[in-house]
Order: sequence, then C-alpha cells, then structure tokens
Amino acid sequence: MECTITKLLTDGDRVSGAFGYWRESGRFVTFKAKSIVIATGGIGKSWKVTSNSWECTGDGMALAYEAGAELLDMEFVQFHPTGMVWPPGVQGILVTEAVRGEGGILRNKNGERFMEKYDPKRLELSTRDVVARSIYTEVKEGRGTPHGGAFLDISHKDAEYVKRKLPSMYHQFKELADVDITKGPMEVGPTCHYVMGGIRVDAETGQSSVPGLFAAGEAAGGLHGANRLGGNSLSDLLVFGRRAGLAAAEHAKKTATPSLDNAQIEEAERQVLAPFDRTDGENPYTIHHDLQDVMQRLVGIFRTDEDLRQALAELEKLKERAKKVRVEGSRLFNPGWHLSRDLQCMLTVSEACTYAALARTESRGAHSRLDFPKTEDAWGKKNLVIVKKSGAMTLLEVPRGPMPAELTQILAEDQ
Repeated sequence: MECTITKLLTDGDRVSGAFGYWRESGRFVTFKAKSIVIATGGIGKSWKVTSNSWECTGDGMALAYEAGAELLDMEFVQFHPTGMVWPPGVQGILVTEAVRGEGGILRNKNGERFMEKYDPKRLELSTRDVVARSIYTEVKEGRGTPHGGAFLDISHKDAEYVKRKLPSMYHQFKELADVDITKGPMEVGPTCHYVMGGIRVDAETGQSSVPGLFAAGEAAGGLHGANRLGGNSLSDLLVFGRRAGLAAAEHAKKTATPSLDNAQIEEAERQVLAPFDRTDGENPYTIHHDLQDVMQRLVGIFRTDEDLRQALAELEKLKERAKKVRVEGSRLFNPGWHLSRDLQCMLTVSEACTYAALARTESRGAHSRLDFPKTEDAWGKKNLVIVKKSGAMTLLEVPRGPMPAELTQILAEDQ
C-alpha cells in the first residue's frame, strides 16, 4: 500500500516524524522517527515532455525545504536528447543512448547529419546537453521533423544486428509507434530527464542542514555538478544510498526519541482536506497542465532573462490558483486529491529552479543562457542555495568547497 507524505514534523530544529495518508483508503497516518531518509527522485513532472513517471513531482525536495533544509543547484536540469515524440501517448519515453553508441545517425527533415555542425569530433556521441541543444536548434530553425524532433536512424545497419544489439528499442518502436527501426528512422526529441540539484547534503553521510534529515539519489543535490553522465545515477543510488542509510541509523542510535507536536499534525490534516471543503475552485489537472506549459516554454533547454522573469510571474499566478483548488469524491484512491497536494510540491521546486536559473548569469553544463552563452570561472567557485527564510524563498550564493586532489588531477588531464 502506497503512502503520500504531506509534511515532515519537527521537534525544535530537528525532524521528529512525518504525516501523510494511505493512497488507497485516504486514512491519515503519522510516523515518529529519529531519522528520515528522503529518496523520492526528481522533478520532471513539472515539464510537459518528460521521461519521468508520475511520482517525480519533487515532493521530497519540497518537504525538506518546508522543514528548513537547503536546496542546491536547482537550475541544473538535464534534458535527455532522445525521447519518443510520436505518437502523443508515448511522448517522452526514452530512446537509449545505445542506439547512437551502435552507430545511429541523427538527421534533420532535409536528411542532413546535423551533429557535424555542433560537435564534429564526437558527433552523435557528444554529451547529452550538446545533443539535446543541437536537436532543439534544428527544430527552432525550421529543420525539425513533422512532430518537432529529429530522425535517429540505425537502419543502415544489418537488421539482425540491430535486433540483437537493441532488442528493447526494436520492440518499443514496433509496438508503440508502429515503426520498424531496421527499415526506417525513429522520430526523437529532447525530454526533461534528470535534475542535478536537490537537497543539500554532506557527501559522506547524506545529512542535510536539518538534524535527522538525510537524502540520497536524485533527491540529493551536488554529486553530479552541472551535468550528469549517462549511467552515473545508478552508482549514485548504490553508493550514496548506503552512506545515507548507515548515517541515518547511526544518528538514530545516538538520538533521544523526539516529541510529536499535535498542532503540526492538526494543521497538516486541515491543509490536506481543504480541497474537499471548497464549493468553488479549479480542477488540479488544469493548473498542472498550465504549469507544465510554463516550464516547457520558459524554463527549458535554452533560457533568457526575459523568459525566466515571465516564468516567475506566471508561477505566482499559478500558486494563487493552486490555493483554491477543488476536488470532488471521497478520499478513497482519489487521483485528483493526490494531484492537488503534488501541485504544491511542483510549484515549490519549479520556483526554486527558475530563481536559480535567473541568478546564474552564465552557461554551464545543462544550464544554457542565450543571453550569457559563456562559462565564467567566477561562477565555478560558488553554488546557488535556496532556503526558506521568514516564510519566503531566499536565494544565497555560497562558496564551493575544494575538490578532492584526485578529481582535480583527472579534470586537468581531461582538459
């Protein structure tokens, strides 16, 4: 049975537990805990075209933020270059990079191999951010495919070779798009995939700035810098998930049992039931649709000062609309009710991402500003941190800590 957590409970400056409800029955539940590990994934459902599943609403980050934790590097959102773009029902489902690794070629509607212009050395094997921006540019300049993407073609390879090396891709396109990739190209395009930012934690323990609150995986920020390389998230989960779990257990052994504040629990109940009590208000799905439109248009692959300021203004309007959201029916597995809560989380992380993107006046990794196209050394020496102060979202610049000597050596050799 799945449980939705709607609030982290605190005892002074430390976490004391969590409040939520069982999704099937709608019954409330309260957990008392000395340590909490957040491993809730990313924020992709704030964008219209995404590879993320319905769970990736940034709820763990938003809960931590509301409890006083810091969010780090929220501007760095990775767009995977090749997601399916047609038919609409499968939009965003990833096309593995193995297709390009096995010799897949990207072409525009004119049949041109356009990666020769953007990265003549690595071509289709360039980094995700470069390939995604290249496809986006081709589409923006009128050379995109019929459904707003690019053609990825592996059909020049032997059919049996393709089926043997890429069996999942062969079946995926055959079953979902009625396309035989051994005979013709796939239609692909950039899709919101991964956030490098998240809850600011200590690398060795996964401990956040709130005592007893830990995070791991995509919910934690800082590990991947400005851009994650393919495959690294899995090793991230194993290594840093273990560290967070061990540290959380050790913290619990040394910590006295916290007290639960009934006033916090009663307030959490009131907030989560409010959508049922309203006689007039908006459907949460309409607001979610508009949020995705704002983030896709204004906080996407390429960003500008004008777009980001417009996005912040639009997000303020959406926040006001979300305060009046209304749902019908009972608490028994009610998707509209679940979304009304998820909306609050998505609006929080979307605002954090937009604020940070506006502040970072350079291009670095997955963050690309058309009005500031260069990577600036000064920005490489600091991070952007989002924290809640006096009830308002506040952005801070903090010095970046020194890199380990072995990593510094590797980067120097690479350059």
